[in-house]
Amino acid sequence: MVQAAAQADTPPTKASQFEAQFDIAPVKPPKKARKPKANGEPVLDLATLEEKLAISFDVQLPDPEDTEISAYDFQQQIELAWQVCDRLDLQTDVWRGKILRAVRDRERTSEPGKGLGFLNWLKDREISRSTAYSLIDLAECADRMIDDGYLEAEDVNKFTKRAFMETAKSSTEVQQVIADSAKQGKRITRREVKQLSDEWVAMTSDLIPEELRVKAADQSIPPRYIAPLVKQMERLPEIHQDTIREAVAENPDLGTLKQVTAEARYLARYLEGANQVQALNDSNVDLELALEEALRLGVLNTAAELVNQSGILEGAIAKLYGSWRKMNQLSERLYVDTGASTPHLRGLLGRLDQLCGETVEITIGDPNGEGFSRTIKLTIEESGEMNSNQLDATEISISATMSASAETNLSTNINIDSEDDDLGEW
Repeated sequence: MVQAAAQADTPPTKASQFEAQFDIAPVKPPKKARKPKANGEPVLDLATLEEKLAISFDVQLPDPEDTEISAYDFQQQIELAWQVCDRLDLQTDVWRGKILRAVRDRERTSEPGKGLGFLNWLKDREISRSTAYSLIDLAECADRMIDDGYLEAEDVNKFTKRAFMETAKSSTEVQQVIADSAKQGKRITRREVKQLSDEWVAMTSDLIPEELRVKAADQSIPPRYIAPLVKQMERLPEIHQDTIREAVAENPDLGTLKQVTAEARYLARYLEGANQVQALNDSNVDLELALEEALRLGVLNTAAELVNQSGILEGAIAKLYGSWRKMNQLSERLYVDTGASTPHLRGLLGRLDQLCGETVEITIGDPNGEGFSRTIKLTIEESGEMNSNQLDATEISISATMSASAETNLSTNINIDSEDDDLGEW
């Protein structure tokens, strides 16, 4: 519960949008002399602000040890307290997003070197860039839905934070229906938004056949199973979309739907991954024919994972090479700046030579060799002129050798984690 305490003898003033959203009674602050800055500008009077916004968070929680409170009453009071916190969480994040946007825009419009310094502002408050921009996105979603007429400012209180973000990503028709429910005073949760979005996709998407749309209309196939299929089909070329659509139209049942959804997912991963693997560029491999063979043998999942891991490995090699060159530069600089008077620094350099030379050597597992242990040696050979801004233009050849400790069973000590393919209820 949010309570706003106002001075009894203070006349009310026009409420700001901030006060209206938080149910804060507008209060005229007492006139106090502000301390000027050195340049004559007034400073923020925190004491005056605290008097104007005298907010106390009074969330009443039931006593968990009180046996006289029934289970139903206990859950009701907990739910009420949670809704209060949920509302405050959304409102707080919306306003934080607006503040961050103002700081960022001020930096953009100010002269170079005279702005607030958006990144420095975030650093001083220990806010990451990703968090800052997610809050800005939340504030812009709120402004957009209010400006478009879907919601009034006070209707935002009816949403949970996740429900509001889910609504902002939905189609305009779904937003309108949800906004109408919020205006009627209904509490909007993410589950309701997700259900309505799935129903809308199942009834309107052109990617699914009419037979499946009829099944969704009579609820013989829940829309929550159709929406994931549409999501995966949107990632595919039209020729593959037609194939999947024909398969679903032939057998519009839940089993077929789950199967083609999984295949569409693996197919999208295969096609997207193949385009990003350098080893497959300018090669004679026909990716479409390889795909057909994988489908015929039922190994599309394995092929898609292989292509995906190939892209990950290439990226890891490029990152390894960049770190290796950086280590060599730092090691050389430290060696030049030190001498015989710094034996411990020289010792540090000596121990790190195994990572800076042409052969990089590390040990994984038990360093004593008693349990599972592997010594990995990577030989790095580079050809061509090195351009630090264009690592991809440099040919990198890395050969790896593995030497295993004695009496170690590789098959019983190495577990390969695969992605959970259980589609279930998305």
